[in-house]
Amino acid sequence: MRRQRFTKIVATLGPASSTPERLRELFEAGADVFRLNFSHGMPEDHRQRVAQLRALEKQYNHPIAILMDLQGPKLRLGVIGKQPMELKKGQKLRFDMDPKPATAKRVPLLHPEIFEAAKPGGLLLIDDGKVRLRIIAHDKDTIDAEVEVAGQISDRKGVNLPNLVLPMSPMTPKDHKDLAFGLSLGVDWVALSFVQHAHDIAELKKLVSGRAAVMAKLEKPAAIDHLDEIIEQSDGIMVARGDLGVEMPPEAVPPLQKRILAACRVAGKPAIVATQMLDSMVHSPTPTRAEASDVATAVYDGTDAVMLSAESASGDYPIEAVTIMDRIIRAAEGDPLYRRLMDASRHEPEATTADAISAAARQCAHTLSAAAIVTYTNTGSTTLRAARERPDVRILCLTPNPNTARRMTLTWGVHPVHAEDAHNFADMVQRAVRVARQEEIAKEGERLVITAGVPFGTPGATNILRIAYV
Repeated sequence: MRRQRFTKIVATLGPASSTPERLRELFEAGADVFRLNFSHGMPEDHRQRVAQLRALEKQYNHPIAILMDLQGPKLRLGVIGKQPMELKKGQKLRFDMDPKPATAKRVPLLHPEIFEAAKPGGLLLIDDGKVRLRIIAHDKDTIDAEVEVAGQISDRKGVNLPNLVLPMSPMTPKDHKDLAFGLSLGVDWVALSFVQHAHDIAELKKLVSGRAAVMAKLEKPAAIDHLDEIIEQSDGIMVARGDLGVEMPPEAVPPLQKRILAACRVAGKPAIVATQMLDSMVHSPTPTRAEASDVATAVYDGTDAVMLSAESASGDYPIEAVTIMDRIIRAAEGDPLYRRLMDASRHEPEATTADAISAAARQCAHTLSAAAIVTYTNTGSTTLRAARERPDVRILCLTPNPNTARRMTLTWGVHPVHAEDAHNFADMVQRAVRVARQEEIAKEGERLVITAGVPFGTPGATNILRIAYV
């Protein structure tokens, strides 16, 4: 299952993609990572999908990563009534904690943390920003607001408060229960929704205790104020443009996407660009040209992965969506401009032996026109350093840890293989050559650039660079 591209594809599973046959088709079409959205579906649905994916992994003898996405706290209106309420521009409205159905002058909003964080002049966005109100006054039990953008509101519509830091944990009781269940299934990545601070990620990492890698979903403006700290705490980042686009002006999202991806590249952490990438393909067999350009832009920005949401979970054309995304990625990566952008955005390596070796491996592979860079790793850190260099060849990741192999499927340019660690120098070269040929990464007469650490099996001890002939 050697992919003909560097950038990876994440496919969300749902009603349109839940049979063993459909999962196999998605994988063969190009899906590298499968996302389980815990905002939807029953536990038994997720259990069944994990079992099917692990069976697929054995069938193809290739690691598959499973990403569980926690729902997080959803802020919603209370009961409005049998009919939607029509709000007009300039209308005054009060929000309160009374659970009774709404009247013409008041609406239930049963979230005390909103009243605690509210400030005069702040915004209340309802139904993904379709309705907008400006806060005029508030106290601990009420918020008075004026309608700025008119529209209808109805039962349980979502509420966003841009630029307000809410005094709440991103982990709800449901998330705690879902997390324990997901970890028991053996998921590889856990994504946390509505991250605001680095300590939100630290809280999750304590609960996960190394059983999975932790990903921060950046979908609130407050998180951008703590971007570097959140990236440092996380194992990966998701640019969740849906909620981010609701709480920020649309024109602010593209440059922010570039800023986040650049920061992840510096830190050597994998990043996913998500939400509405091929949205029209939920009901159409082909994307719009603007959507194709959006996917390509994320690739040119150097993202590790691009994600399909409703397109693969509930859409009419899940296989076609993955197939076309694969074609768009390969076309962008085949453009000479792509390689120039990757080279131009490369940062100076840190003054460490591991970084020096990784930078040298990239240069050697380019100078010698090597077939691949081979990394021996236990935790994945050696492979992440190699990927940060964005070499112009594949990275063959050899690891004795099956969990590491699965997690690495998300990382740019990495072809992971679960293999026994090297025992000595000769074994290191022979094993790398043998696996590279088996995986069709290299052919006879080509060269490999190999990095490893001595003593073998010691995490984080990358200190060897070796050139090998196949």
